[in-house]
Amino acid sequence: MLGVNLEHRKAGLHYKAGRDFPQELEIPPQMRDVLIGCLLKVRSKDRGLVRLVPNRAQLEFARRCTKRNIVLKARQLGITTYVAARYFVHTITQPGTMTVQVAHSQESAEEIFRIVHRFEENLPEALRNGALYTSHANVRRIVFSRLDSEYRIEAADENAGRGLTIHNLHCSEVARWSRAGVEGLASLRAAVPKEGNIVLESTPNGAGGLFYEEWQRAEETGYTKHFFPWWFGDDYKEEVGADELGPLTEEEAELAAKHQLTKAQIAFRRKKKAELRGLTAQEFAEDPVACFRASGESVFDMEAIDEALQGCGEPLTTRDNGRLAVWFPAQGEKRYIVGVDPAGGGCDGDYSCAEVIDRETGMQCAELHGHFPPAELARLVAQVAREYNGALVAVERNNHGHAVLANLRHEGFGNLYREGHQEGWLTSAVNRPSMIENLGAVLRTAPRLFHSRLFLGECRTFVRHADGSTGAAAGAHDDAVMAMAVAYAVRRAGTWEGAEREMELVSL
Repeated sequence: MLGVNLEHRKAGLHYKAGRDFPQELEIPPQMRDVLIGCLLKVRSKDRGLVRLVPNRAQLEFARRCTKRNIVLKARQLGITTYVAARYFVHTITQPGTMTVQVAHSQESAEEIFRIVHRFEENLPEALRNGALYTSHANVRRIVFSRLDSEYRIEAADENAGRGLTIHNLHCSEVARWSRAGVEGLASLRAAVPKEGNIVLESTPNGAGGLFYEEWQRAEETGYTKHFFPWWFGDDYKEEVGADELGPLTEEEAELAAKHQLTKAQIAFRRKKKAELRGLTAQEFAEDPVACFRASGESVFDMEAIDEALQGCGEPLTTRDNGRLAVWFPAQGEKRYIVGVDPAGGGCDGDYSCAEVIDRETGMQCAELHGHFPPAELARLVAQVAREYNGALVAVERNNHGHAVLANLRHEGFGNLYREGHQEGWLTSAVNRPSMIENLGAVLRTAPRLFHSRLFLGECRTFVRHADGSTGAAAGAHDDAVMAMAVAYAVRRAGTWEGAEREMELVSL
């Protein structure tokens, strides 16, 4: 079928060993999938070897993948195997390719290596003895010496991939990497050139940590998000008789209608909820927010958050590379409040956030969120406030807030919230609990006032710590929560009328 000078007729690929091997051989997507289906074998659930035929999740990943990808998924959907297959084909068709897969533990690394080694040992014999002759194939490393290509499987630690130039990098179960692995990820990614490929992939593991942070920042860092819920798995079904399932709950009926779920899938869902209870959302993810369970006691009402998320729509407009989202533009003579939580502006630190709410109804109208130096944040906040009929701006003056206030004055914006003669809002140990309680009460009684998935995601990961304090869970952020809490605290205080009259006198 295939020789040293071989032709794979099904794939239409002319493939020669030795000096005649092409230095650049671009494999179009359709040919790559043909090669995967024709050449690679996997172990089926009945322990036999079968050709790798992509399932729903794998096909969807193939359809949308780019050079930089992050995958959030339910358990056992075959993404690790499929990424391994894609990278394996790339390694054996592109001379000089270095592929590295990094697993969260030694045991997982060995399991992935067995998958990849199975690919290699079940290739046609003519290939294995010809172009794909391996000079080294043990200890989680396969070297195709005639191609100068190599495939490595490593466990996540600070030395993974050190000293290599990596053309294909797959980091598996990143949410479960140790501290040493997390420290090594930066050097792993630095080893991938611009035209190389990266996949960060994991099931969720709490609302915090490296993977959670990477998922939240994906748009900012240029990674394509892929979310695969449990119903993408062909085996996630529980066959039931015609009358065994009984009537669907309102939640089940809505889910089934939205995603075309069968009775067998609903029965499976019920069974897993009974078995896993609170862990179901994490192990069998249904949406990319709820699957990140908060570690700690959640401060805000989860049912209210879920209700708000169900009603979330896309912003009417976005600007500034998505950093400003607008759901309701300014209207007529309406009056607005802008709550601002500033940060230092560094790309690796906390975010700055400004939340715009309608004074009368409390409706969330717009959200500004990103890494901004104080001067840029002040300029953007002033611009947004002017658009919203000269909205009252309440800047949390703790820490970086003083610099933002100074820059707002420099921008000529005068409608600043004041406490006495002091500009800005001071969050203290005394008033912080009541601010959070006030925001929680609004969220609980009127969840449909909120439209930002970012804000609601932060509410989900805003927890009560062991010492009684409240804040973001480890690895999460609370910038949007605090900006909104400031806006609602000012609205509840009802002192802005006097503040504006004072500002008019000052301007005179």
